[in-house]
Amino acid sequence: MKHKNDINILYHSENFLVVSKPYDMCINSNNREKRDTLQFELKKILPKLVNPNLFHEFHFVHRLDYATSGVICIALNKKAARAASNAFEARTAKKFYLALLHGHINEPYLIIDKAIGIDVREKEGNHKMCISDSLFCEKPKNSYTILIVLEKGFRNGKPATKVLLCPATGRRHQLRVHCSYIGHTVIGDYTYSERKDIEPYRTFLHSFRLILNNDIENLDVRSTDPFVASDPKNQWSPTNVARILDEDIFYDIYNLLQLNKH
Repeated sequence: MKHKNDINILYHSENFLVVSKPYDMCINSNNREKRDTLQFELKKILPKLVNPNLFHEFHFVHRLDYATSGVICIALNKKAARAASNAFEARTAKKFYLALLHGHINEPYLIIDKAIGIDVREKEGNHKMCISDSLFCEKPKNSYTILIVLEKGFRNGKPATKVLLCPATGRRHQLRVHCSYIGHTVIGDYTYSERKDIEPYRTFLHSFRLILNNDIENLDVRSTDPFVASDPKNQWSPTNVARILDEDIFYDIYNLLQLNKH
């Protein structure tokens, strides 16, 4: 039986390491003795990849929230780190996430175009964000997400929708804030459910696929879907399948991105 903190290596070359991060795990910490981090686990299983000249020992070129599982890329040298960072800054990198959301979404897809800023009520702790409509929103930035419905059904007896999400921008907590904004909060999201959603064993948000074309090496890496009905922990029973995770769905997202360039 796999331990929760087991790191699944998805891809490894001389330039990049791509792994699937467990849920409820920080990327790194300023405390090098902290054990529940991806940094610590990578150091333990791949000690030869540690760069002692880096404070966090690895080039983490992008991030995932503590609660979010799935695909994350680590550059293995300075040149690769620069190339990957340039791709993220130019927004040529494409990230796709799977999520289970509260309630049923009746539209086949949604385009969520709503600026996100810092919630000034919570500058400490979890650095909560909010949409620009909020009176407490500080320094909002343009934020854009595509949502495609995959399945509708019930999770633990309550209406739920499984979706594929593609953020065209990279704001902190973007997907969680946008899903909350449309009235379909990510199941298990304690922060954006106003601290009410405490029953699920995890937050149902997972980084499923990363396309990272860059000057060093083009990457296209997928993980497995953790939100399948066959896993009893999920308590997920789909009753209607709208789309399947084939190449057509990604092609549709590319078209939507081209039509609504941000």
